[in-house]
Amino acid sequence: MPNQRQQVRTPMKCRIKISHPSFGELVAQTRDLSDSGVYVKHPDMASLSVGTEVIGQVQDLPFPAPILKMEVMRVDPEGAGLRFLGEA
Repeated sequence: MPNQRQQVRTPMKCRIKISHPSFGELVAQTRDLSDSGVYVKHPDMASLSVGTEVIGQVQDLPFPAPILKMEVMRVDPEGAGLRFLGEA
């Protein structure tokens, strides 16, 4: 399958809080980031289906990060790739 990404991914590790009714809240780690989305590494993320919407917020910044709606675009055993939809 060819790479269909239009944005360059930048390796970036930070803590992110993800919320979804199926698991409540979890704190995971990002693997990479682009202008359009983020990969979140956590085994519970692998239970989500493509198209599922979650809420996320980066943690540990010196100011409150925006709370964002995101859509699951791909899932693998380590986590999920999420697309930014906008502020929640």
